[in-house]
Amino acid sequence: MAGRRAVAASDSEAEAPQDAEIGQAATVRWTAAVVIACYLAGALALTWRLWADPASRTVAGNPTDADLFAWYLRYAADSVAHGHLPALVTTAMNAPVGVNLMWNTSVLLPGVLLTPVTLLFGPQVSLSVLATLGFAGSAGALYYVLRRWNVSAGAAALGGAVYGFSPALLHSALGHFNLQFAVLPPLIVDAGLAIAAGRPPAPGRTYRLHLRTKPESADGPLPEPGSGRGGPLARVPPVLWDGLKLGLLMAAQLFVSEELALLTAITAVVLVAGLAVFRPAAAARRAGPAAGGLLVAAIITLGITGHALLTQFSGRLVQHGALFPPDYYVNDPSNFVTPDSYQLLHTAGTATTAAKYQGGATEYLAYLGWPLIIALVLAAVVCWRRPAGRACAFALVVLGVFSFGGHPLIGGTLSPTVNLPWHWIEQHQLLASVLPDRFSIVADGVAAALLAFGVDGARVWLADRRWHTPLVLPAAALCCLPLLPSPVVAGVVTPLPVGWSQTFTALHLRPGAPVLVVPVPTNILTVTMRWRAETGQPDSIVGGYFIGPGWGGQAYIGGNGVSPVAWYLDQLWASGLPGRSPFAAAALGAGLPVAIRGGGPAPTGKPPPIAQVRAALAGWHPAAIVAVTAASSPLAAYLVKLLGPPAVQSGIVLAWRR
Repeated sequence: MAGRRAVAASDSEAEAPQDAEIGQAATVRWTAAVVIACYLAGALALTWRLWADPASRTVAGNPTDADLFAWYLRYAADSVAHGHLPALVTTAMNAPVGVNLMWNTSVLLPGVLLTPVTLLFGPQVSLSVLATLGFAGSAGALYYVLRRWNVSAGAAALGGAVYGFSPALLHSALGHFNLQFAVLPPLIVDAGLAIAAGRPPAPGRTYRLHLRTKPESADGPLPEPGSGRGGPLARVPPVLWDGLKLGLLMAAQLFVSEELALLTAITAVVLVAGLAVFRPAAAARRAGPAAGGLLVAAIITLGITGHALLTQFSGRLVQHGALFPPDYYVNDPSNFVTPDSYQLLHTAGTATTAAKYQGGATEYLAYLGWPLIIALVLAAVVCWRRPAGRACAFALVVLGVFSFGGHPLIGGTLSPTVNLPWHWIEQHQLLASVLPDRFSIVADGVAAALLAFGVDGARVWLADRRWHTPLVLPAAALCCLPLLPSPVVAGVVTPLPVGWSQTFTALHLRPGAPVLVVPVPTNILTVTMRWRAETGQPDSIVGGYFIGPGWGGQAYIGGNGVSPVAWYLDQLWASGLPGRSPFAAAALGAGLPVAIRGGGPAPTGKPPPIAQVRAALAGWHPAAIVAVTAASSPLAAYLVKLLGPPAVQSGIVLAWRR
């Protein structure tokens, strides 16, 4: 009996830690679920104006980019619906030349994944889904990474919110959906650090215990991978598993945004450099395993994206050179402390000052506010003895300097005689198209991580001195209040013209047949792309908003530019619009004349010679010409004179077969 009692007692003692571990794991899962739910609620509150009427409400302030991304999502969805992935070079836009989608912000992966939403509810609903997931998913990704590195739940939740709802992502939501969906960068950096510096301590060790261990020497050991538990993955060397994960994540990011993938890779390199600078001996010991993991990652990434990258750099429509002038889209130091009208806490004065930024609202990404900047400095001081704190502080400074571009822009005035580090880096062709101000996106993630480390570090520092610690997290949260965003402002999608779908049904065009639609789409007049996105018709359009090679292969928006014939047709179209037409806003946004009470002013400039018009039509070789205009308009009269009576007329849409 005594032996049985002893065995029972030993069994109960063994089961007690297991029960405690199971209970702790359940608590962690419930906490994560609550935090993610809060992020999602915050994202819905931020985008509620879009969700009030998701099929017809779009982000205001940048309609051309919103129309472009709607076109991308429809193109990807149509491809999947026909049983194949989207072609990387397509004549669905800019027929008959086409566009190379790898040189454009084509969000191929989100477009494929959102195919059911796009086909069932339309591309605008998919864009609203993408924006909402961009806020909540980005915050959740950093929260997950910080918890993996044993940051406390409260500090990790704050860090995730700072990143996911940062001004950089808020302003990217104004039509730059490829940048605003910043879910993968924290996961990529986490996988890269796991390869370069070893995995974080086992989950059983809290960040507090990890932080309070005795200070390590400069060449002390880096955290080694956890032993893991049973199963087939446990037999895979951790560094190879991390390489596989990094390769998959980087491949996915390349099909979301190549620019953000490059910015993320630079961030990971800078963080690893920060670790190596302060712990060179430990970094040298990790060099061998890290090289193996990076080799695995490179093989996986190239295996998945190799064909796409070959298409981009050695296929059709290859381009080179910077798309935008250097030192234009760069951060001004004043941007870091001047809130604009998109932040909830701003004044008329700060909004006016911010509105003068030369890059516009979509690129006003730097704002952090004085309270958070001071909190970050204190966090760096508190965490300086820890490798993570030093690396984050180092990376934040480096990324901030990179965001100033090659030459400083101070108070709106450029100083071309002062060279900054990015001046020499941007000379490389691969980096020529990176806009320096967009370093703010990844820098905000590093700042959020540093803040989270600082919260836990301050708690430990105060606890060691027997001081009260519960106010640390609320104090840090108060420092983040200036970052509170205003809900995204929504505008109305340009409505579909009456008779659009009926016209294309009546034309009976062959699949893939190119169509010249007037208004001819350009980078400043994109309503035709929106109509194509909403209906999937026509399959191929002349013109468009795209990045393509111009003369000599130099990258330009619109490639060789808008032809005089297309520009004249667009002017004729606008001249027939009454001022209260639902299409007038698009025409005015493109700088085209619009009548106040119908009739419209005459187009500026002389009409192109008929020979030039016929040569342009022969070059475009459209299967049909479709004009969205009234039968009595100047455009209709011009086309009837040129082509004869229309073959199809439905609503305000006229069409000629060719």
